[in-house]
Amino acid sequence: MKVLIIGAGTGGLALAHLLKQAGVGIAVYERDLAPNANTGGYRVGISPAGSRALKACIPGELYDLYVATCARSPRYFNMLTEQLGEVLSFDIDDAGPNALDGERNVIRKTLRRVLLRGLEDDVFFGKALQSYTTNDDGSVTACFQDGSLATGDVLVGADGTSSTVRRQRLPDARLEDTGMVSLGGKIPITVETKALLSDKMFQGMSLIMAPMGFGAIIHSLEFTETRSDPGFAARWPDFVEALDEDSIGWGIWGARQNFPRDPSGLSGEQLRELGLEITRDWHPHLRALIRATEPSTIHDVKMRTSVPLKPWTSSNVTLLGDAVHTMTPGRGAGANTALRDAALLGRMLVEAEQGRRPIIEAIHAYEVEMLRYSAEAVQESKRQMDASDLAHRPVVGRVQLAVTRGAMRTINAIPALKRRAFRQMMRVRGEN
Repeated sequence: MKVLIIGAGTGGLALAHLLKQAGVGIAVYERDLAPNANTGGYRVGISPAGSRALKACIPGELYDLYVATCARSPRYFNMLTEQLGEVLSFDIDDAGPNALDGERNVIRKTLRRVLLRGLEDDVFFGKALQSYTTNDDGSVTACFQDGSLATGDVLVGADGTSSTVRRQRLPDARLEDTGMVSLGGKIPITVETKALLSDKMFQGMSLIMAPMGFGAIIHSLEFTETRSDPGFAARWPDFVEALDEDSIGWGIWGARQNFPRDPSGLSGEQLRELGLEITRDWHPHLRALIRATEPSTIHDVKMRTSVPLKPWTSSNVTLLGDAVHTMTPGRGAGANTALRDAALLGRMLVEAEQGRRPIIEAIHAYEVEMLRYSAEAVQESKRQMDASDLAHRPVVGRVQLAVTRGAMRTINAIPALKRRAFRQMMRVRGEN
């Protein structure tokens, strides 16, 4: 069997590794012109479930490198007011050493570099897909914009939200605007910037719940220990310079109707001013963080989501990750679901390679299960970031916010309730 994978993102590369280790022929085609193309310098949160799926896909040596290039794991998970008052805070260390085993923060471009390792001869850059054709012998041919062709037994669209494969394979599939908009940036960790955060904020990840449905996230990423570890340099000398600088990242989101202006198309400097305008009544330290951010690091993020799909007739062309189930960042499930796809599809294709089931039957089994869990993830992610929610209304939203904060403060004050809430959060992160 030969599998053509369109897209060298997290899911596509993880799938490629799993298949290659099983002896399945692979070729990965990526529209970026080079391996070091700027795929974004921002954090990707990999849940315990995502880490387990990745571990099932890639060689052990490569998984060790992935873990080593992640930032230190967060110790706290905080829910705060816009004045940085604590509403709820979990000490992750209290749950024991294995409670968040596999919970990682990694820089997107570093993760891609890790996953390209060992696939140097299998990934072809500068290959933007134009279309594909199915052949009389059951094979499928990918047609690229540069005029080149590639033929295989299976074609997998792992080419992201704007998937060319999806447009041809599922022409009725569509994305919808959530009505939410977002902007974010990052700033190097210095004595001055670190002083803007409490110890719990610096050592953890903090979500801010503000009036009018506005929300924010603050997280710090530290790679200092890894960078200074002689063992890391001895084992992976070519990756020392690939480690990102220590930084504090921030993001702000809200309903478009409540933003002073739409962030789309604004320059970094204009986005910074917009962030300061939105947070004019927030804690001075948050505003200082935004004010000190270099404009070139500030970007807006589109909040689109897939419309759930009905099952389709399976063929030897299938999809994974954002190509089939784009979701908002509200639940932090996008990359994790793509990794789950890769592990499941890879396992099914290996069964087909080994003659344990026909190819189309294997792909059908993958698609049925993928549609089940991805539909839940898409819906839950949208529920977290939906402009039609009452939280974004002036009066009702303030009442809802007050009730939510009150409930969280009660949980925070009662150890039994807090342990129960924490176990539930860990279960969700561990399962999906």
